[in-house]
Amino acid sequence: MRNSVAWIMAPLLGGFMMMSTTVRAADVPDSEQVSKLLSEAKTLAFQVREDAATMETYTRTSASWQSHAAAINLIKEHVNALGRQETKLRDAKANASPWQKMAIDRITPYLGELAGYTQAVIDHLNGDVKRPLSEYNDYLEANADYSADLAAMIADFVDYGKAKARMEHLGAKLEIPAAK
Repeated sequence: MRNSVAWIMAPLLGGFMMMSTTVRAADVPDSEQVSKLLSEAKTLAFQVREDAATMETYTRTSASWQSHAAAINLIKEHVNALGRQETKLRDAKANASPWQKMAIDRITPYLGELAGYTQAVIDHLNGDVKRPLSEYNDYLEANADYSADLAAMIADFVDYGKAKARMEHLGAKLEIPAAK
């Protein structure tokens, strides 16, 4: 009888021990460092968005190729800065909360596409005449679209973090127990 009780209790105790040491997603606090890095990424993404939108308008004007070259160099600088910011975010990811990890994971593919289209524009301006002008215009439009989507997404994550922090602050102020 004693062995049968131990046999029944062992899985129960093991399960209880596992439950008590498991960290739930809701228990992981937001990383201040990641929140700051996301806010900085938001600023950079808005710069890229503005640059790309401006350059895309050149397709409807008689802007010189020198203007195109200057604009794409600025976009390249900002995309590279955003890439460095993404590296900092990935380096800080281990300390991030679940929503912050999701933000980091979602930035990467957008940034990769944006870098690819930026390089395609640069290649065209550097004399890759095999590509028609319509394809160049498509690259400019894609750059504008991807940069706008990336900026909006990062802004939404930053806004979510701020709203979440405000809600938690108000909950603590009102002494509302945290949801479990």
